[in-house]
Amino acid sequence: MPTEPLSQKEIEDRLRELPGWSQEGDRIARTYRLGTHFAAAALVVHVARIQDELDHHSDLTLGYNTVNLTVNTHSAGGAITEKDFELAARVESIAPSHGAG
Repeated sequence: MPTEPLSQKEIEDRLRELPGWSQEGDRIARTYRLGTHFAAAALVVHVARIQDELDHHSDLTLGYNTVNLTVNTHSAGGAITEKDFELAARVESIAPSHGAG
């Protein structure tokens, strides 16, 4: 079953529920800052596990003490869908346990 793109209003409404997340073109994005490089790397591993569980993967970039995620849905032509917000919400739920802010 194909995933339908969200309307711009739906995207804006959903972003209000996810502080720190924003729309960057055809993606939603967030950068997390952490206390150390090791903490950032641990967050990346945890996010990778969530992505595999959901079978939905973001672009994930590890910096010295930052983790950047950008996501859209390739199977919906690169549009933003509910799947993207499900992933974002799952990441938001675990990020504080890694000291991410």
